Amino acid sequence: MTKKILILHTGGTISMSEDESGNIKPNAQNPLATLALNNNAELELVTEEIFNLPSPHMTPKQMLELSLRIRRAEKEGFFGAVVTHGTDTLEETAIFLDLTISSRMPVVVTGAMRSSNEVGSDGLYNFKTAIMVASSPESVGKGVVVVMNDEIHSARYVTKTHTTNVATFRTPTFGPIGIVSEGHVNYVQTIKPQAHLPIDHVVDGVYLVKAYAGMGPELLHALNQRATKGIVIEALGAGNMPPQTLPELQSLIEHQIPLVLVSRCFNGIAEPVYDYEGGGVNLAKMGIIYCRGLTGPKARIKLLVGLSAGLQGHELKKYLNN
Repeated sequence: MTKKILILHTGGTISMSEDESGNIKPNAQNPLATLALNNNAELELVTEEIFNLPSPHMTPKQMLELSLRIRRAEKEGFFGAVVTHGTDTLEETAIFLDLTISSRMPVVVTGAMRSSNEVGSDGLYNFKTAIMVASSPESVGKGVVVVMNDEIHSARYVTKTHTTNVATFRTPTFGPIGIVSEGHVNYVQTIKPQAHLPIDHVVDGVYLVKAYAGMGPELLHALNQRATKGIVIEALGAGNMPPQTLPELQSLIEHQIPLVLVSRCFNGIAEPVYDYEGGGVNLAKMGIIYCRGLTGPKARIKLLVGLSAGLQGHELKKYLNN
């Protein structure tokens, strides 16, 4: 039986070319869209250029468009889907899809660190590998994954770790959940299922702030307004804040603005450990929500999805803390 795979191109370096001056620019058409890649009679590739955007131009509204299209694809009988994407915000789109698509259909996000005509371009190889993973029965029920450089990473934890290296996508603490080798898809880890919220709109006003030594209340004060729906803070260490920020944090909580805390550290999780002024124990008592294991950008996406689904209070905390 033929497997239908939906290919959704969104732009990014994987779709760009290097000019004579060495500058990398978007093409009018994604060069991958016209490639005759499929030499497998069991696969039918259906290609759609849904966007042609550098990934810094990607917004949650476009992420929602992708999610809705993939949800429709399952009803249309597609076996899996591949999304090509710029790498700067790829991890945010990937976790958005993972949080909003409840099906067991394989969904693979991939990209490239070198444009289509550069020496050593990795785009075509990553694209072909992503198709292989999306069409594999082993990928059913694995959630959204990111495939780059022969590695399969969970969308939940993968992050970009280097500005230019082709091996930039890594999963700190846990490592990849699978590898592609000799034409075979091999999963070596499983990820616990998480709650899916199939939202149909996204809210605005969800922000990300990074803590630093000597931080005062100014940034938090600027966000303390009615238009703010929620704030994620990349806190210090295991989850601590400078004491000068505490009055403004308390004011934000009193104004019922959800505050979510992660660590700015590359590895590990945020949790209330220290019991001193600004320490995690006191922050948790104030009502700040700890989001364990996610980076700041990913926690912001999760908060945005939860708020868009109408979660509040205990339900929002439970969702973010899972």
